[in-house]
Amino acid sequence: MALQESTGLDVYQTYFEPTTYLGYYKMGQNPVGDDVLQFSLKHYNATFKPGGLRGKLLIDIGSGPTIYQLLSACESFEEIIATDYTDKNRLELEKWLKKMPGAFDWSPVVKYVCELEGDRDKWAEKEERLRRTVRRVLKCDVGKERPLEPAVLPLADCLLSSLCLESACGTLEAFRDALRHLRPLLRPRGHLVLTGSFDCTFYMVGDSRFTVLPLKEKVLREVLQESGFTIERLEKAQRGPETVLEKCSDYTGLFFLVAQKND
Repeated sequence: MALQESTGLDVYQTYFEPTTYLGYYKMGQNPVGDDVLQFSLKHYNATFKPGGLRGKLLIDIGSGPTIYQLLSACESFEEIIATDYTDKNRLELEKWLKKMPGAFDWSPVVKYVCELEGDRDKWAEKEERLRRTVRRVLKCDVGKERPLEPAVLPLADCLLSSLCLESACGTLEAFRDALRHLRPLLRPRGHLVLTGSFDCTFYMVGDSRFTVLPLKEKVLREVLQESGFTIERLEKAQRGPETVLEKCSDYTGLFFLVAQKND
């Protein structure tokens, strides 16, 4: 297959192959995937542990075909709604949720999270808890004023998004618009939890090259403030040295932030 450079949401529908992308999340087999997982899972655990963020409804924006970002949150929220733009990603999520043949094996990642929580042996119990807690998988388009239309949902206590917005938004203006579109989904004083990358311009999924909006910390802080959020915590990490020779992406670091809606 010839190298395909992909931009915009429609090319995700056409070219994004979830089963290929999931290769990043085979723990111990992909340095870049391990870099992302170890950073983000540690901070999800700290954010959603007892005494942390909790509530009735969490909406995951741009879930992709992954569930790692929800493994800690499912202990703290009564209901989770997963969302994604592409049909293939939503089908891949449903495959795992319904234990269908060919579903990705998340058990090494689940065991890692359970170890962070203090009991690695509870991994099967956690998988079942997550399956019970994710009630729906919906289409989402952050470029629309109403991203989840036609679905009508109660206001969320928490919006979560991992490695999504900088991939879905080709310009800084589109990034601002996406946050403006998402904000009404959140209750007053509700929380936004974002995980993403710094300075990334592309990542590879097989032979397809997907462009990314490169973000700087200063710009990220400014856009969130302009969008009506107050950052409560921003964690950063430089790209792991073991990933330097990996040419599948050019990110320089990762961020994890928790922000509160101002009203």
